[in-house]
Amino acid sequence: MKVFTKSEDLEMDIVDLLRLFEKDSDDGISLYHEENFLNDICVNTFTIEEGNKKSVYGFENKIPQNLSPLRYKSFRKRFVKNNLYDLMSKLYNKKLPWGALTGIRPTKLARDLIESGEVKEYVVAEYLQKEFRVSEQKAKLVAKILKNQRGMIRNDNLIDFYVNIPICPSRCMYCSFISNELARVKDKVETYIDCLIKEIHAAKEIIAKKSYIVRNIYIGGGTPTVLTAEQLDRLLREITFSVNEFTVECGRPDTITREKLDVLKKYGVTRISINPQTFCDATLKRIGRNHKVEDVINAYAMALEYDFDINMDVIAGLPGEGKGQFTKTIYTLLELAPHNLTIHTLSLKNGSLLRDQQDKGLTQFDLQRALQEAEDKVMANGYKPYYLYRQKNQLGGLENVGFFRDENICIFNIDSMEEITTIMAVGANAASKRVFNFENRIERSFNVKFIDDYIRQIDEMVERKRQFFK
Repeated sequence: MKVFTKSEDLEMDIVDLLRLFEKDSDDGISLYHEENFLNDICVNTFTIEEGNKKSVYGFENKIPQNLSPLRYKSFRKRFVKNNLYDLMSKLYNKKLPWGALTGIRPTKLARDLIESGEVKEYVVAEYLQKEFRVSEQKAKLVAKILKNQRGMIRNDNLIDFYVNIPICPSRCMYCSFISNELARVKDKVETYIDCLIKEIHAAKEIIAKKSYIVRNIYIGGGTPTVLTAEQLDRLLREITFSVNEFTVECGRPDTITREKLDVLKKYGVTRISINPQTFCDATLKRIGRNHKVEDVINAYAMALEYDFDINMDVIAGLPGEGKGQFTKTIYTLLELAPHNLTIHTLSLKNGSLLRDQQDKGLTQFDLQRALQEAEDKVMANGYKPYYLYRQKNQLGGLENVGFFRDENICIFNIDSMEEITTIMAVGANAASKRVFNFENRIERSFNVKFIDDYIRQIDEMVERKRQFFK
């Protein structure tokens, strides 16, 4: 469906929502949007043309009084998305689990509504259903997460420290990250670590100068444990902040050795991720992971000896998998009982090998039901949801949810997803973020994406960071 609107600031919201409704047969259809104002009324008009047929639909919305420019814009977006959702839902006889919401952080939206005084926390689920057309199940999930996130700290002097290792042993077919296969960059890894250490030293100087306190450390990627034990040791000895939470993504079980776990423990790592994605060997092979289910279980058993908090990720909707395989994955995950687990929904991302393939795993209807059953099963087994985010091109317009047990919450995940804490990030494709809580403002600074460019421009990256945090 082709989209035309004179309200350029609303165009992406319209397109993103339409994408969740569109069918293959919509190529010959055009939608025209017009926004007009009459006193305190905002009118959205949608004209749909298909061949010689033209249909016009109009919606009136009353604008709340005395709004700030930012809140005024947010209401305009809400109106156009709600109006379009109501129209398309009726025309297609289809309801979406997240209603008219297209953003990636539903919990952040809910918290903003509460803090602005628009709604009380105890009725936020009902409000999301009424004002944003969110389903009852998803609205209640948001309310549970807000409850489990209580006690968050907002302090502009507290920061998180992130290190990016954009290297993996192989490329998963669903992945769109800027990540390099180890075999292609093996001769550059030592130089990359040299440059990382240089940027870490500069970051430590900034932290001391600004009197920042590092609250959490997170080393991600990629798969950081593609580095050798010696390389990990050389890197981790430079990260000297005293923190209670220090996470390293181990990801692939075929990169985990006892020597590497010894190094992680030596430098105070408290939390690791071992991500099976599925407990089906055929699927693992299909998506490009060079390990088997047995390797996941063995790596997990070995890591438990070190008393790390362990997270495991799985993905719903992987190619070739039906409900039976996904259900088996959830049951196996619960038998292992990691401290944290995350249930992702497959996203068909631009830049991934999977993007142009037709086999997308479960149908959207079955996937929605399977995901809901999985989330319910996980919660029935004592896990609580504590963060949630969505991605573009996610099957069924669904979500990713992180769960914890026994109070083992990953604070970095909350800080990152809810955007309440400054993150100082180093490495290729790393994104630093400054959060000004009292000003309700966020600024971002990006390092260059590719390892070769990062190595060549390391001095520029250091200076960029100094300027960003001055």
